[in-house]
Amino acid sequence: MPEEITRQFTPYVPKGDEEYMSSQQRDHFRKILNSWKAELSNDIDRTVHTMQDEVTMFADPNDRASQESDMALELRNRDRERKLIKKIDETLAKIDADEYGYCESCGVEIGLKRLEARPTATLCIDCKTLDEIRERQVAK
Repeated sequence: MPEEITRQFTPYVPKGDEEYMSSQQRDHFRKILNSWKAELSNDIDRTVHTMQDEVTMFADPNDRASQESDMALELRNRDRERKLIKKIDETLAKIDADEYGYCESCGVEIGLKRLEARPTATLCIDCKTLDEIRERQVAK
């Protein structure tokens, strides 16, 4: 997750006999994802307005190049956030379809703590670890 995101929420504490991904748990994650999405959307809107307000034509080519470089970096960051919003929307759809919280690879429960750390997780920790090992081997 991006460092700028400062989502605050109370960790979910399941009741002793509560089954995994109960309606209360799904509501908990829906709330986390919606607040994260709103925060990202606000950041994107703020960036667009800031970029429109700060457009200045500098006479010095170095100043102009520096401004363009800053804008390009900002746009790349916002594009990454736009993709994350899309992933959040996909995750919310999974919650609505009662498919959230289970590993896409092996089907086991992902776990509440992992989902609170990364609400858009689609793989359990074991499958994600194997996936990362494969990526490293292919990259060599």
